This record gives sequence, C-alpha cells and structure tokens, in this order.
Amino acid sequence: MPAPMAVLAKGVRGAARYLGSVMGADAYTRYLEHHQAMGHRSAPLTEREFWRDRTDRQDANPQGRCC
Repeated sequence: MPAPMAVLAKGVRGAARYLGSVMGADAYTRYLEHHQAMGHRSAPLTEREFWRDRTDRQDANPQGRCC
C-alpha cells in the first residue's frame, strides 16, 4: 500500500496539471504535438512567436474569457 504522502503528492501533481491545462499553460506543448502529428514541413513557431501570435489573435477576436 502506498504511503499517504506519496498518494497526496500524486494528487497534488494531478491537480496542478489539470489547472495548468485549464489555464492554457500547456498550449505551446500541445501546439508542438499537433504540429508534429500533422506532418508540417515548416519549422514550428518558437515559443515566443507562438505566445505573441496567440495574444494577437485573442486581441483581434475577443471572446468570452475571464481576463
């Protein structure tokens, strides 16, 4: 049977991953996975370019969001 602290730590890591996903913190990682899966021949955007493009698109097309 796992130690209680190990179970707690696993739960906290899972919750952190979930909240990060909801907040969009893993968007660049998901973009890279999608880029590779679709077999694009061009190089993917750098992380800085990705976030700049995402922010620009959100500013140009505002949708319901908290901030």
